[in-house]
Amino acid sequence: MFSGLTQTSSRQREILEVVFRNGWDYARRLLTGSKADAPNLPTPAVLRNILIDLGPVFVKLGQLLSTRPDVLPADYINALSTLQSDVPPVPWSEIEVVLRRELREPLEVTFAKIDQQAVAAGSIAQVHRVTLADGREAAIKVQRPGIDLIIDQDIALIRSLADLASRSSLGQDYDIKALAEEFTTALRDELDFFKEASYTDQLRRNMAKSSWFDPTQLVIPEIYWDLTTENLLVMKWLDGVPLLTAKVPDEPQNGNTVSNRRTTTTILFRAFFQQIYIDGFFHADPHPGNLFYLDDGRVALLDCGMIGRLDPNTQRILTEMLLAIVDLDSQRCVQLTLQLAESSRGVNLARLENDYDRLLRKYYNRNIAELNFSQVFYEVLQVARVNKIKLPSNLGLYAKALANLEGVARTFDPEINLLDQIKPLMTDLFRRQLIGDEPLQTLLRTALDIKSLSLQSPRQVEQLLDRVTSETLKWNLTLKDLDGLRLTMDDSANRLSFSILVGSLIMGAATISAEGSSLSWISNVLFGAASFLGLWLAVNILRSGRLRQR
Repeated sequence: MFSGLTQTSSRQREILEVVFRNGWDYARRLLTGSKADAPNLPTPAVLRNILIDLGPVFVKLGQLLSTRPDVLPADYINALSTLQSDVPPVPWSEIEVVLRRELREPLEVTFAKIDQQAVAAGSIAQVHRVTLADGREAAIKVQRPGIDLIIDQDIALIRSLADLASRSSLGQDYDIKALAEEFTTALRDELDFFKEASYTDQLRRNMAKSSWFDPTQLVIPEIYWDLTTENLLVMKWLDGVPLLTAKVPDEPQNGNTVSNRRTTTTILFRAFFQQIYIDGFFHADPHPGNLFYLDDGRVALLDCGMIGRLDPNTQRILTEMLLAIVDLDSQRCVQLTLQLAESSRGVNLARLENDYDRLLRKYYNRNIAELNFSQVFYEVLQVARVNKIKLPSNLGLYAKALANLEGVARTFDPEINLLDQIKPLMTDLFRRQLIGDEPLQTLLRTALDIKSLSLQSPRQVEQLLDRVTSETLKWNLTLKDLDGLRLTMDDSANRLSFSILVGSLIMGAATISAEGSSLSWISNVLFGAASFLGLWLAVNILRSGRLRQR
């Protein structure tokens, strides 16, 4: 546990300096030997500043945490959602060294032209525009020199700190170790550009066909696999600008003016709904910088390094959850949350339903068209967190993707009615869940299930009746928390028995004493035994505290 801290002692000192400089009072009191209260997270603004000062790797950590509304409160999510890697580009001389190492052929043979000025720079890599030897325009994403060593160092430190934090109540409440492992896995995946290239290709294949929108109007860049390596990603260059900065003209059509903004927003919504609810493989980071409006009027999805996955059962539950939110149905939200949960032991169902009812009640009598669906879903995840319900981590990516998409849509087209966008898709989704994409196949499968049920049911009923009539039917019931009741009843029965015995001894002694016979010594023995047992019973009752409780 401490080896990681020992190996990164200089980095550890730097972290402590940053924490002190940003004024996290708990850490200051703890490390200076002053009396410290129970640990709490630093305030959202302080945590954001700490992550920024610690550099690109910790900014990535903050970005990951911003996808976990099931773990952190809403004010932290809002603060961390604004984190972006703001790092200067690496000089071309250093990038050139990486390129020459990664390319199979000399740089001058592979590229006819290179723009040495980076068009974008991030914490992991930066992007340059090039012209290939065959004349094709391309974008090359080159990993920053030495970033793998920096990441290895910070990962070792994060794991060591998470191991220490997990020993506190704070670490257990927030499951720090699991979060650290999730982060390190995601970060290592970002270092492998083969994975990002394969994700990009998979999305491009999925979006090549659709019954919801025109696939020719959505572009995902083509990967040039013959030049791509683990540290170098080469893809087709797309001419365009970030969506929110684009000037989108309206077009006349059949005597009417058609809003290209509305058309573009509809394409985006339908493309992401298909990714999430049909394909189960979705672009998890559709922030404004990754959505481009191309010069030819099409829309493009860029930077497919962060991907979310949903299995069919989760897709079904999330579809119903969306409908429950629209209907403001708190009972259904409870049922669906428990179906999603990885762990829900000890959940107070009455409290959970009350929390959902209180959450949704504030949206009563409001225009449903103005409902912020992603915000409501964030709040649903917050309710689950407060009620100690552990949900799959991919739901954070789902919520983050919806929030980014909805935020971009409302900014790009403020007059859009999101309910109008969702209604036809929801109808089609429920139809797909009911009869599938191939109704005949679904019908045949249902017929086989009915046939199997019809063949098995008579025999099962016959076996049940045989067991009932032969008195071999047994019921196995397991009721929780009965051990305490059983022990209490046993204790009460024992005390009652002792009381009866004491009373009997006293009555026998009194009877013998009243007769005045020569057996008076027996009367004394019986009185003595009764006194001893009565005293023991009284002491036992007083020590149990039952009299005080009443």
